Amino acid sequence: MCASVGGMTELDPRLRAVIDLLVAEARESGGRHEYDGRIQDLSPDGVRAGLARLGEGAAPADPHDAEHLRVFEESLRTEFGELQLHRKNPLVHLSNLELACYDRDYAPEAERAAAKAAHLALWPAAVDHAISSLDQLSAPVAKSLIGAAKGLAAGITDEAALEAHGRLVAHVERAAAEGDPDAALGGDALAKLMGTAEGLPVDLGRLAERADAERDRLMTLLAESCAKLGRPGSPLDVVRELVRDHPDADGVIEAARIGTEKAIAFTREKDLVPYHDGECLVGPAPESRRWAMAMMSWNSPGEPEGPSWYHITPPDPSWPERDQEEWLEVFSYTTLPAINVHEVAPGHFSHGRALRQAPSDVRRLLHSMAFIEGWAHYAEELCVEEGFESGDPRFEIGVWVEALIRVTRLACAIGVHTGQLTVEEGARRFESDTHLAGPAALSEARRATFDPTYGRYTWGKLLILDLRERARKEWGAGFTLQRFHKALFDLGSPPLGLIDAIL
Repeated sequence: MCASVGGMTELDPRLRAVIDLLVAEARESGGRHEYDGRIQDLSPDGVRAGLARLGEGAAPADPHDAEHLRVFEESLRTEFGELQLHRKNPLVHLSNLELACYDRDYAPEAERAAAKAAHLALWPAAVDHAISSLDQLSAPVAKSLIGAAKGLAAGITDEAALEAHGRLVAHVERAAAEGDPDAALGGDALAKLMGTAEGLPVDLGRLAERADAERDRLMTLLAESCAKLGRPGSPLDVVRELVRDHPDADGVIEAARIGTEKAIAFTREKDLVPYHDGECLVGPAPESRRWAMAMMSWNSPGEPEGPSWYHITPPDPSWPERDQEEWLEVFSYTTLPAINVHEVAPGHFSHGRALRQAPSDVRRLLHSMAFIEGWAHYAEELCVEEGFESGDPRFEIGVWVEALIRVTRLACAIGVHTGQLTVEEGARRFESDTHLAGPAALSEARRATFDPTYGRYTWGKLLILDLRERARKEWGAGFTLQRFHKALFDLGSPPLGLIDAIL
């Protein structure tokens, strides 16, 4: 079924069954606002009923869309059926409670306020579902997500909702104190989780070797870029010095706004993506999302034309001075430009514009997170290749530094979930292979426990780079970056196992 640009269509029943198991993502990333004011039943019975409806009805006529849909059905059976991650991980439940999706201007304010109130009224039911499901919550995952769970109540005054929220926080706190100390999924489970989501077999041993090789390549590039600055010290020591030069808390958003304009102008000048339309606004994140330093909230495919928001979170002025300083180092004049191209152009914002033009509901709505993050991470290196900020070595240094963090996530996720690394050993790997230290390195390592596929940035980037080399060879004189990027975006956000369809 072909959807009109920027409008909602009636969904095919087979696709609807998948979307019913992805309500939070469909509402926000897909713009399916028929889910406004509603929650997903994530109780054990609700999840079983949702899984039972998968695969009923005819497959899409387009063979690529049929395979894209099948991959998502298989992925949901793995995540919710075989691995039962809704019993182990609060993230899906926190997304079910999330209200920040109503802050964007996709509909009249009164309509969005009514939907938000209806959603809030369902918090007690959603919390009941969460508590009935979360009987296998490990201590490391619970400890890592207590802050995110507490943050959902920011700005909420409804007493029934707050009481329910308090019960959920207490459940997570109890698991943090008494839960299983081991959060590892096991190597087979991680490989299956990653592989079914992307429609391709995963060999964790070979992927870990590739991560090591990518780290070595990035270290070499970082050394070459740091040499251009002519500063003494090892490359990582030079980076630790560079990140201390950053805007103050009041200047972070303005610095991101200026950087956003530059990234969009460069992407348009080089014609790096198929669509250069749309408006991208820069501003502070909604209160409940201030755990995230920077994120893109795009104008979704199912919505009328409207602005996308690049959200930046300055440090809280009530924090200790050292914590504020560490937070601001993320937005240094070395690293912020790389974040801008990742989040905005030619990264997530540009991708979001293309999704509005994708030729079917399957491609507009079923988003591979490894493709989304892999594309945006690829966009950073693409900008180095194409000469963005070519007069300032700090840009390329920032790209290599961000890439080192991403590749260490891949290595850490594999190590933690195969039992080869403890979280503390993972933190030490972040300290040796990136510029991060202390609490920042530990925070990155802990993320592996509750976000086991957070190696998706590097994995997606590497497979896109592999495909680009194949396209160069097969298309010969017909290869251009514009053709390659347009062909990829015409697939929407395809599972990584399907991207070679462009050939």
